[in-house]
Amino acid sequence: MNKELINSLIKENPSQYHMTYDTDLTSSLPKRSLYAHKGSCGHSLLFAGSVGMAGCAILASKACMRTGVGKMTVSTPKENVVPMQIAVPEVILAMRDIAQENSLDLYDAVGIGPGLGTDEFALEKLGNVLSRTTKPMVIDADAITLLGQAKDLLGEIPTGTILTPHKKELQRLIGDSADEFDELQKTIDLAKQYNIIIVIKGAFSAVVNHDGQVFFNTTGNPGMATAGSGDVLTGIILSLLAQNVNPVMAARIGVYLHGLAGDMAAKNLFENSIIASDMIDNLPHALGKLYSVACKG
Repeated sequence: MNKELINSLIKENPSQYHMTYDTDLTSSLPKRSLYAHKGSCGHSLLFAGSVGMAGCAILASKACMRTGVGKMTVSTPKENVVPMQIAVPEVILAMRDIAQENSLDLYDAVGIGPGLGTDEFALEKLGNVLSRTTKPMVIDADAITLLGQAKDLLGEIPTGTILTPHKKELQRLIGDSADEFDELQKTIDLAKQYNIIIVIKGAFSAVVNHDGQVFFNTTGNPGMATAGSGDVLTGIILSLLAQNVNPVMAARIGVYLHGLAGDMAAKNLFENSIIASDMIDNLPHALGKLYSVACKG
């Protein structure tokens, strides 16, 4: 989003528009007890990947695990099982169609979308997931495209769910916009209408709350404009939700960590050469930096 527009919005209405800094986030970071075990650190469920798109599931899963979730289950086609087991041996792979189960509430948070596909099978899966969980959710990528095609499903989205569209995916939900201000206002209206949180991805990513509050991110760089970057963000947010972080704060912390990991990658690499895996590699350092701010505070 245009920096001049952001500055203007904050100046004119500082009670609605805000910038997000590290000190705004530290009190909401997940805290582990001395007696923590994997069962007490959250169990996330991710629906991701289609045939030929195992990478999306792998990137989101790695990012989720690196952000501290205790356990993770991934539902992906059988063709993706071998690469998933090799790339992310820490995750549990669902050998059945979990989306068809009566309830998904055994899990602490649910994510759906990266590489899911946009065919009828994927649409049915999305509908099943929306109707079978009341737990915190993050919806991304192909699942957002499906919502744009079947807008009746918007009413099925659980309250407080986080959507993470890029500009084109957002357009499928809100239609054409005259300019960035119009796009933002339409996004605010959509978030209010369905009681959801929407992250407009891009420079100074905007977290739009269902009460109309907007938080602009302060980390990240142009090198993060690369395939798989959004999958990483989905995994980070899913992990935070599963660790019982409030959805609005999970979105704000998620985009901040995502950008900070990208900034750290840019320090060691030429910015234009960053790939999504580099962000995951830097997630532990980004988390460490954010937790160190919390300790100082």
